Amino acid sequence: MGQNDGMAGAVERLITLDVNGQQRRVDVLKNETLAMTLRYKLGLTGTKLGCDRAECGACTVLVDDVPRYACSVLTHSVRGKKIQSIEGLAAPDGTLHPVQQAVVEGQGFQCAFCMPGFVMATVGFLKTNPAPTRAQLAHGISGNLCRCADYNKILDCMMVAADKSRGA
Repeated sequence: MGQNDGMAGAVERLITLDVNGQQRRVDVLKNETLAMTLRYKLGLTGTKLGCDRAECGACTVLVDDVPRYACSVLTHSVRGKKIQSIEGLAAPDGTLHPVQQAVVEGQGFQCAFCMPGFVMATVGFLKTNPAPTRAQLAHGISGNLCRCADYNKILDCMMVAADKSRGA
């Protein structure tokens, strides 16, 4: 008999997650979201909690290179998958990812609360479409909202980021 036999709905609480290329052991409740785990148990506060309803995109992370709202993903569902947060984008030597660099150079933010989500959404989108038109990129990251409504400036930076990512 297994450890959980006879315990309907029992879920192992101490699990290992692959976060930013590191194996991280963490105690997780069965209804805990990835956003909560990243922020409050692993200290990766770049993943922002905006709406906590999968509507704003501030919590966007990559799960197996696909942008996902961490506030609507149960942590248990991503065991065995590669999770990347904003903290895992820069190179080990501190060199910024091309998308991060484009945002810094273009000052593509006002309050910057939304920026980690926009960066992660853009990184994920560029993996599937490395040379988008402005309209394609706008559509591709349209699940992210900016409280300051500086979309034109954000999109300008993300288009530069697409060029930088391709080495153009």
